[in-house]
Amino acid sequence: MTAARPPAPRTDRPPHHSGPATGETGGGLRFGYGTNGFANHRLDEALAVIADLGYAGVALTLDHDHLDPFAPGLARRVDAVARRLSALGLGVVIETGARYLLDPWHKHAPTLLHDDPARRIEFLRRAVAVGADLGAEAVSFWAGVRPAAVPPAVARDRLVAGCATVVEAADAAGVMLGFEPEPGMLVEDIEDWRRLSAALGGPDRFGITLDIGHCRCLEPLPVPDCVRAVAARLVNVQIDDMRRGVHEHLEFGAGEIDFPPVLAALREVGYAGLVAVELPRHSHAAPAVAARSLDFLRAAATGLPAPHAAGRPVPAPRLCSSPTDASPEAAHM
Repeated sequence: MTAARPPAPRTDRPPHHSGPATGETGGGLRFGYGTNGFANHRLDEALAVIADLGYAGVALTLDHDHLDPFAPGLARRVDAVARRLSALGLGVVIETGARYLLDPWHKHAPTLLHDDPARRIEFLRRAVAVGADLGAEAVSFWAGVRPAAVPPAVARDRLVAGCATVVEAADAAGVMLGFEPEPGMLVEDIEDWRRLSAALGGPDRFGITLDIGHCRCLEPLPVPDCVRAVAARLVNVQIDDMRRGVHEHLEFGAGEIDFPPVLAALREVGYAGLVAVELPRHSHAAPAVAARSLDFLRAAATGLPAPHAAGRPVPAPRLCSSPTDASPEAAHM
């Protein structure tokens, strides 16, 4: 079924827009914005705002109101989104971190580590299919938190088996996977990702999603060196500010990361994918946050002084190693 022709892209720029036209970014990098930071917007309108601000792409989290892969008429809706992305000139990566899409009672459940991961596996298969139809640059996913009743060895075996199934689907669809190390999950850092990739046999389509904030949160290397360490397998980048030992996604300037060297490292290694802002707790002010985030990144990419610093109060820290969702500020857990 062919969807109705999508609206033409807007040519007027919003009053706060001060950067170049859609798709042009500072320093040769391609900046994107995550739809999980536009949770209160309809998807079509979120895409329009993101494009109007001048972003080159979008990290699209499949969720209830944002291209739900379990709702009726998926093929028709995917076709409409594909044409809308094309009309707006936006690249796309697919994210799979929706909180309650699979279980209305339990956040992120089931994961690949649960006794019955069937619904998670089906979700990831559908995400791969959607990614293929949208021409996505990558489909990103993560391990999940190990359930207390599941022994570590069993959880690792389940993760390898589940990932192997997803890799098989990605191979068949011609889609690149970006597996994200996530603080507090079974795979939480780069070395954990390396071990998982090795256990899978090092598949070509099993790349890494690197969240820049997570690098500051818990990696032993300086953030730019994290970029260099995974350069050969880097297929997706999420970007946000963060503090050491605290898994809270902060606006740029509110954490501890020095961004010009990080962006320089991405250019140095020849990374050509999206660098997508990851602020899932900022939907209440999405257009304003997205606008100043892009201004900040453009300035950082070109070595100019930061145009703003988001100096808001910081809540009590939640340690990166915590496996629970004790804090409302925890972005993914």
